[in-house]
Amino acid sequence: MTAIDAIRGYQDELTAIRRDLHAHPELGLEEHRTAGIVAQKLAEWGIEVHSGVGVTGVVGVLRRGDGPSVGLRADMDCLPMEEQTNLPYRSGNPGKMHACGHDGHTTMLLGAAKYLATSGNFKGTINFIFQPGEEGIGGALAMLKDGLFERFPCDAIYALHNRPGTELGKFAISAGPSAAGGAFFDIVVTGRGAHGARPEQSIDPVLAACHITSALQSIVARNVPPADTAVLSVTRIVGGDAYNVIPQSATISGTARTFGKHTMKLLEDGTRRVALGVAAGFGATAEVDFRLIFAPLINDPEQTEVLADAAAALVGDTNVDRTKPPGMGSEDFSFMMERVPGAYIQVGNGDSAQLHNPAYNFNDDCTPYGAAVLATVAERKLRRG
Repeated sequence: MTAIDAIRGYQDELTAIRRDLHAHPELGLEEHRTAGIVAQKLAEWGIEVHSGVGVTGVVGVLRRGDGPSVGLRADMDCLPMEEQTNLPYRSGNPGKMHACGHDGHTTMLLGAAKYLATSGNFKGTINFIFQPGEEGIGGALAMLKDGLFERFPCDAIYALHNRPGTELGKFAISAGPSAAGGAFFDIVVTGRGAHGARPEQSIDPVLAACHITSALQSIVARNVPPADTAVLSVTRIVGGDAYNVIPQSATISGTARTFGKHTMKLLEDGTRRVALGVAAGFGATAEVDFRLIFAPLINDPEQTEVLADAAAALVGDTNVDRTKPPGMGSEDFSFMMERVPGAYIQVGNGDSAQLHNPAYNFNDDCTPYGAAVLATVAERKLRRG
């Protein structure tokens, strides 16, 4: 019997947990209810519980004799968006939704914890890391600042993410760059407000902001070497409150993604140069706040092989893609992987809406696969004898 078979024996319990979490989503560093459920379940299964790690993070510690230690990590937070589904367990918290499957990831790690607490088929220590605030809120850094690896040492760490559009029972991973580093930026353009009927008396920050937005697209097209990969996207422009008022200021916001620190610096320098220069051309001024939110996620080659082999042991090697191309999405598990060698794998979520979509729903049939691969990689790293 594989770990998948064993975990399917209590899949109904896990599904109930997951759907309860989905109905009660909480934003980053506010996951008090979620953390309480996690702590309660871990304690029920005889696992040592440490709460409040990195504000709302939870770490469960399971020891079976002396030996090395591994960390298994899942994220707990939701996104600030409205859910557009008719699910019986749809979000009951307005403006909050588990649209990235973190409710499923939390449940997967709980499933792995229950299995490992029951089987005990390992020698060493397993740290179950339930991380808050992954969605650009700084949850990984908060846990690290709170002494995560000093308090709960790990020789290797592993995590996963569900992948819509990939069949159930299939996994994807590759050594090296897996997810891009990410930055957020805000550009405040200040001009001179005036009546909308008298534009000659203004310095229009909205017009300047539109030209800055267009010019920003030249940074990747004309500054980044074609062999590199980079994305710079403006995702919001806010300015003005009335139809007949030219406002005093306008704000441009967006994100930048790369796989290298040098390229990220190039994007930052270009954003500042373009924003200040274009604004000045209109007689306005610009202030740029460009901040790194995610480091590039780099899979350690050795740990990638260990995690891929664990997946193959469950579903067969033909169902494990070991050459997954890097993605431009970001993942703050990367900050933990800068401290401890680790690997991050994608698990098929079947035919669902895409991540961060208001119609997204985690596939509960995915839970045994994710829980089992986390449990199996821990058992294989901490083999008895």
